[in-house]
This record gives sequence, C-alpha cells and structure tokens, in this order.
Amino acid sequence: MVAVAARTSRVTGRRFRSVTLGALGLFGFALALEIAPRVGVVPIDFAPPTSQILVSLGELVGEASFWTALVDTLRTWALGLCIALVAGVVIGVLLGSLPFVRAATATTIEFLRPIPSVALIPLVIVLYGPTVKSTLVLVVYAAFWQVLIQVVHGVADVDPVARDTALAFRLSPWARVRYVVWPTSLPYVITGFRLAASVALILTITGELVIGSPGIGKEIDNAQQSNAVRTVYALIVVTGILGVLANLLTRFVERRVLSWHPSTRGEEVTPA
Repeated sequence: MVAVAARTSRVTGRRFRSVTLGALGLFGFALALEIAPRVGVVPIDFAPPTSQILVSLGELVGEASFWTALVDTLRTWALGLCIALVAGVVIGVLLGSLPFVRAATATTIEFLRPIPSVALIPLVIVLYGPTVKSTLVLVVYAAFWQVLIQVVHGVADVDPVARDTALAFRLSPWARVRYVVWPTSLPYVITGFRLAASVALILTITGELVIGSPGIGKEIDNAQQSNAVRTVYALIVVTGILGVLANLLTRFVERRVLSWHPSTRGEEVTPA
C-alpha cells in the first residue's frame, strides 16, 4: 500500500508539473504576441495583440453562427476519424494476418500513402462540389493511413510462439484475432488513433477553408475576405484549442483502454 501511494503521488506530481509548465509556456507565448505588435516588431494592423484577439474571441462566443460552425467542424472531424479508424483496423488486421495479401498490396500502399490529401481537392470538388462530403473524403484519406500502418505493424509484432500455440489448439480465425492478435495490436491501434485524430482535425479545417464546406475553416475564409483580421486570429485560436482538446481526448482514451499496459501504468509497483 505504501508503494502504491508513493507511485500515485509521483505520477500526480509529474502531471502537475507538466500542466504547470505547459500553462507557463502558453502564457509566455501569449505575452510575446501581446508585446510584439505594440513595440512595432510586427505591424499591429495585421498582427493584433493577444488582448484584442481575446476580445474578438469573446464576441464570437456570443454568436449563434459560431457555434453552428463549431458543431459542423466537430461532426466532420468525428465522422471522418471514426470511418478511418474502423477501415484502418479491419484492413490492417487482414493485411497483417495474410502475408500474401500484404505482399501483393505493399507497392500500391506505398504509392498511395505519400499522396497529400490536399492534392485530391480538385478531384473531390469535381465529384462532390463544395460540400461536407468533399472535406470528409480528405479527412478519411489522410487519417486512414495513420491507422493502417500502425495496425499492420501491430499484427506483425504478434509473438510467433503465441500464434503457433493458437494454431496448435485449432482456434478459429476469429478466436486467434480476438485472443492473440488484438491484445498485441491494441497499443498500435491507439497510437494510430492518436495520430489520426490530429491529422483529421488539420484536414477538416483545411477542407473547410479551401473547399468552402461549412465549419470553422469557412468562417476563417469569410473573415479574411471581409478583412476582419482580429476575427481571423480569434478563429485560429479556436482551432488551436480544438487541437489541444483532441490531444487530451486521445490521451484519456489511451489511459483508459491501455490501463493494463506498462506504458500507461508507469513505474512498476515494488513490494512494501
């Protein structure tokens, strides 16, 4: 009990220091952005101080159109991420479990994976126009590869002894996936999920900004077109907040799902 209490105290202390240092770093960054325009380092007309940006942000919060755009962005992000996660896990397990199929598709994957999602914008606009579908295609395409590659590596990392034992006991393919492949691959799946969440958010904002589908990105473009510089910066701050929240969400999921894994359990508990 003493060892557990000591370990909990150390973990809590590390988290507190991490949060404190992060808050200090953010405060320092905001202070620098407040001072730089006022002393003439950057033109104040195109780089407003932090205080003015926060005022504009407060004004946005009181507008119904802002919340509608925020919900549109979150919906596109979440839907695209879910589709990419499911498709990446299913296809990744199949490719990792069937060496012949993996070898046959390796060249195709290496050809498609480096293609930037933004390069598909002209194509999706032709197919779906400036709609949410176009942005969703970009999000799924970009996030899918993050999950797929991780899952394939996770399946390949399965202990050969465990795999041979499962075959010796004549477990069904589904049982082998459930009891042998999945426990080993799960940390890789969570890593892919964390990477895909960030990429999906970036492509959601990018798609809305360039394609014009509803969301925060489109609001940024509208503000830029109307020369509302402070509003542009305020909306950019919102995208940063969304990024932080997405990161916190994925880490929360990671700690919950992988509570049994050494990477989340921290230091081993020593006997008291």
